[in-house]
Amino acid sequence: MWALLLTVATFAPAVRQGLGAPGASVLGLAPPRTTEARISSSALPSSPAQPPSGKKNGGSPAGPASPTGASRQHVRIRVIKRKKVIVKKRKKLSSPSPLVTARPPVTTSPAGTIDLPEVQEPGCPPLGLESLRVSDNQLEASSSQSVGLGPHRGRLNIQSGLEDGDLYDGAWCAEEQDAEPWLQVDARHPVRFSGIITQGRNSIWRYDWVTSYKVQFSNDSRTWWGSRNRSTGMDAVFPANSDPESPVLNLLPEPQVARFIRLLPRTWLQGGASCLRAEILACPVSDPSDPFPETPALASSDPLDFRHHNYKAMRKLMKQVNEQCPNITRVYSIGKSYQGLKLYVMEMSDHPGEHELGEPEVRYVAGMHGNEALGRELLLLLMQFLCREFLRGNPRVTRLLKETRIHLLPSMNPDGYETAFRRGSELVGWAEGRWNQQGIDLNHNFADLNTPLWEAEDDGLMPDTVPNHHLPLPTYYTLPNATVAPETRAVIEWMVRIPFVLSANLHGGELVVSYPFDMTRTPWAARELTPTPDDPVFRWLSTVYAGTNWAMQEPDRRPCHNQDFSLHGNIINGADWHTVPGSMNDFSYLHTNCFEITVELSCDKFPHENELPQEWENNKEALLTYLEQVRMGIAGFVRDKDTELGIADAVIAVDGINHDVTTAWGGDYWRLLTPGDYMVTASAEGYHAVTRSCRVTFEEGPVPCNFHLTKTPKQRLRELLAAGAKVPPDLRRRLERLRGQKD
Repeated sequence: MWALLLTVATFAPAVRQGLGAPGASVLGLAPPRTTEARISSSALPSSPAQPPSGKKNGGSPAGPASPTGASRQHVRIRVIKRKKVIVKKRKKLSSPSPLVTARPPVTTSPAGTIDLPEVQEPGCPPLGLESLRVSDNQLEASSSQSVGLGPHRGRLNIQSGLEDGDLYDGAWCAEEQDAEPWLQVDARHPVRFSGIITQGRNSIWRYDWVTSYKVQFSNDSRTWWGSRNRSTGMDAVFPANSDPESPVLNLLPEPQVARFIRLLPRTWLQGGASCLRAEILACPVSDPSDPFPETPALASSDPLDFRHHNYKAMRKLMKQVNEQCPNITRVYSIGKSYQGLKLYVMEMSDHPGEHELGEPEVRYVAGMHGNEALGRELLLLLMQFLCREFLRGNPRVTRLLKETRIHLLPSMNPDGYETAFRRGSELVGWAEGRWNQQGIDLNHNFADLNTPLWEAEDDGLMPDTVPNHHLPLPTYYTLPNATVAPETRAVIEWMVRIPFVLSANLHGGELVVSYPFDMTRTPWAARELTPTPDDPVFRWLSTVYAGTNWAMQEPDRRPCHNQDFSLHGNIINGADWHTVPGSMNDFSYLHTNCFEITVELSCDKFPHENELPQEWENNKEALLTYLEQVRMGIAGFVRDKDTELGIADAVIAVDGINHDVTTAWGGDYWRLLTPGDYMVTASAEGYHAVTRSCRVTFEEGPVPCNFHLTKTPKQRLRELLAAGAKVPPDLRRRLERLRGQKD
């Protein structure tokens, strides 16, 4: 989205806001002026000095604390040392770790008094504003500027629409004349509130963010009490944002058990409005007096490892699965990231390590954008599940592994993921960790083969001069100085090396399945319906995943951000959503035999760990059913009629579909097709082409459609000459006459 271009998610000390906010991530700007002088300027520290160079980074003051001993020592330094030393210490520190062990912050009263929490409270998980577990009717506000800026839009990381002031704007914003604005969340049951994360307004037109706020609690929405500093007894004022995007975490001095929580903005950017997006941290509590006990969240019955795995933990888990199921698994690397982390793949098949004739190859790729973490965890869960169910004799899984060779790449961008993981699931924001370490968006980094394809079509060169499939890499893309990420090169080599038939690319931040083409045919069009010649197949593949995904099929779910994809079955043509030149989907279709779609798995790019069991249940059936779609269409062998040997690189053309596929090195092929009658032609250099009718039914396939090709006389002559045979006299005289006629 366009908002990504405006986001710079860098970590900087919260003292730049003048309020010592742990977890503040700012752009290095001076603190904004505010509309109210509620916090004395004399209480605000000056901008920190730059730390001495050449020193190593330590742990982060803003994120989760390190082990207890180190954590306590760090707090003592912050309190005892002079301000200059505090600033240096903070400037040296690296980005935060995961949220759940975060230390309660040092809060500042309006008089500038510092309160240090006496007891460290463990962090609570998010209540669910970002993931939509909190419904729209649980959010209220004192006022709203418009429907699109209503309280239902006050969700962390929510993205705005294209038009300023439309129905899908990027925050909750109070009316300008509202002197005491507030945003209220009803948890529906008593919970232990422990912290708040805020952002400003997401917009390409306006700059609006809250710079400080108070917090109140209630059990009945009528009687309220505030969060107070211990030393002064006054209401605590929490520092908020100094830019629109960076999530700012404030843990409460003392957690509060209540049903309702209110955020009351006190100051905001001068010239802007009181606008914010938020997530609330809250732990469930038991309330025996509640006549309507809370329904427990759906947990998975599968005994899997439901947690976020960094690179080391991911590698360890893949090794464990391999050791548990050595006969059906193989772990291999396809290359390295820019920082040297290996791109590990888990292969699962009854004969791992080899391509079996007639057995199709399927892949799942996740983590192309490093901060979209759910796909990574789903693939790690999938490999555990397949291993476990195979050992248990599950007939569906057993058949899948015996008839298909499955490749799972859980992290295409491990460098970006490590950046996001260190920030934590709630603090990473919308963009940090998205790109690889070179700053390259890998989903725009594949060669643009769409343009030469369409130019050849417009010039009438397709398919006689320019093929409609397996388009070669452009010259510019193969140059040593081409801007091609090592991760992209590794995946391209992987695509060419293995004859993949079907693939899905797992992303996050939306709930929709998109299919090629991803790039608009009109160069200047931001969005335009641009289907492939195989549009029915891609629509079917997309519908299969969307139709078996629990979250996408939820009838009452609200849109994630600014488009309601449920109106169209939760699928969309990629170019009709937004143009993406150089996408992996388009490249896969035009450079190889593989049909690939993109699955946007969740509104929340980086769900909290406690949501992973539910996300697994949302996607488990869809992941399995999609793999089974490799059986749709036709499949078979193209063989030499005389020798019965398979013919590699034979072209399989389907009448009426301007896109061909080729056979693998053993002569086997797979052609995904929807049910119908087709005229299919197999051709190869040096052979007479053969055409036959193939019927695809609604029965589970694939339908066998084999070909035997006969060599042409010219090819037979070439082979005779190559073998050193003498040409018969009559044939030699005939060839001489033909040469004379040409002369």
